Amino acid sequence: MTEALTTETLAEAPAEEASGREALFSVKDLVKIFPNGCRALGGVTLDIYRGECLLIAGSNGSGKTLLMRLLLGLSDPSAGEIRFRGLPLDRCAAALRREVGMVFQDADAQIIGETVAEDTAFGPKNLGLSGEALGNRVSAALEAVGLEGKGDFAPRRLSGGEKRRLAVAGVLAMGCETVILDEPFANLDWPGVVQVLRLIRDLKQGRKTLVILTHELEKVLAFADRLVILDRGLIRDQGGSEEVLNRLRGEYGVRDPRRSYRRVEDCTWLD
Repeated sequence: MTEALTTETLAEAPAEEASGREALFSVKDLVKIFPNGCRALGGVTLDIYRGECLLIAGSNGSGKTLLMRLLLGLSDPSAGEIRFRGLPLDRCAAALRREVGMVFQDADAQIIGETVAEDTAFGPKNLGLSGEALGNRVSAALEAVGLEGKGDFAPRRLSGGEKRRLAVAGVLAMGCETVILDEPFANLDWPGVVQVLRLIRDLKQGRKTLVILTHELEKVLAFADRLVILDRGLIRDQGGSEEVLNRLRGEYGVRDPRRSYRRVEDCTWLD
């Protein structure tokens, strides 16, 4: 594969569609078996649609992070197929890196720059941006996540919520239209959770494609267009949030947040 395969090439690929929506990722019968024989994913079939906010819920060890690593080409499946915009991953790796970014659970591990601006610039610099174009991209990304004016700060001076927002800034600075957030509320206090929720709301309003991996439905379910329940490497249910929760019977380590909230639309820590 060469770098000549770009977004323009991808646009020529046949789009998977359901109900008029373009499938950004199409996953079919995905299996992952580790060398010790552990079957971590047992035949996952899933479409992720452009512009949606997809919530994948499951307890720790359900396979959420592994599934996303496979989608990003960071790990190889044992069996099954993954397509990005209609093409196998091995035919669109360069475009995938440009278009899809992941914010890992441990934001500190993702921060490598000495300053906030330097960290945000790392990704677009590797894509070949420099000079004024790079500076404009970094400034716009920091403004989008509410970190404008902190470009010269050392990342260690940031709060937990700000570090997550910095990781998102790095993704946005690369021009990514899809953002995957792995347990975005882990180890955050109330103000940090609210900061991240405001960012999720803004990204959704900006028509970004969002994939949120979490077991904390009460914080973010209100923003989800669709809910997927993953348990022990299997998709147990998927669909509209209310319909899925109505079928849920307390299994799979997922708690129905409507025990504390009246409606799905109320399930957020934002006012």
